[in-house]
Order: sequence, then C-alpha cells, then structure tokens
Amino acid sequence: MGKYDDIINLPHHESARHPKMPALDRAAQFLPFAALTGHDAAVRETARLTEDRMELDEIRKEELDVHLQLLREQLVQKPQVSITYFVSDVRKDGGAYFTITGTIRKIEETRRQVIMENGTVIPIDDIYGIESTILDDAGS
Repeated sequence: MGKYDDIINLPHHESARHPKMPALDRAAQFLPFAALTGHDAAVRETARLTEDRMELDEIRKEELDVHLQLLREQLVQKPQVSITYFVSDVRKDGGAYFTITGTIRKIEETRRQVIMENGTVIPIDDIYGIESTILDDAGS
C-alpha cells in the first residue's frame, strides 16, 4: 500500500468562500519580476524630445509689443489671432512651442499676460509670434 492511497481518489477540493482564480490572473503570478520599477518610464522620459527656447532680438520684441498694442486697441472687435508661444517642460530642460488660434479676452500689462476667450493664459514674455487679420490690415 502506497503513502497516498487513502486520498488519491478523493475529489479535488473547491473552496466555498473563495472563488476560483481565472487562468489569466493565475498566469500573471508567474510573470518576470520587475526589479527596476519605473526604469521603463525613466528611459521613455529621457528619450522624449524637447525644443530649446529661441531668444528674440530687440527688434522682434519691439514688433511683438506693437502688435499687442494694435490688438489691445481692437479688442472690442474680437479679432481672431494665432499666437505661437513657448511652454517650458516641467521635467527637463527645454519645452515646446504651441500655437493657439482664437479671440483675446484681455491683455494684462501689469501681469504681462494675454488671456484668451477659452481661458488660456499666455505670458507675454513667452510669445514668439502673432498673426491676425487686424495686424495684416494694418500692414504688419
């Protein structure tokens, strides 16, 4: 007589309290252990590209100031504008340039920011370019 002959033909036990684990979850228990948690995310972050901020010369800064002044005078007409501006990256050096098209709600000189109708706040010092039908009509 063998060591397990008394239990060999008994039915497999199924718990009444704990449901059977799905095969997919069971297989997940045996996946390789990730010893370097976050390593893949760090590699992706390092590979993510950012742009350098382009510095404007004094002539370009003056042109943008003139454009903003013309827009300030025409805000009641709600001109459509496209503003290209720089947004610094919070995780690494550099950032990205974005262009927003819409209507300016107001230009706050004291805070040096442009507030768009959709709520976007653009620091004036981050503006790289402005296009508008009013500016085109004014010869700028």
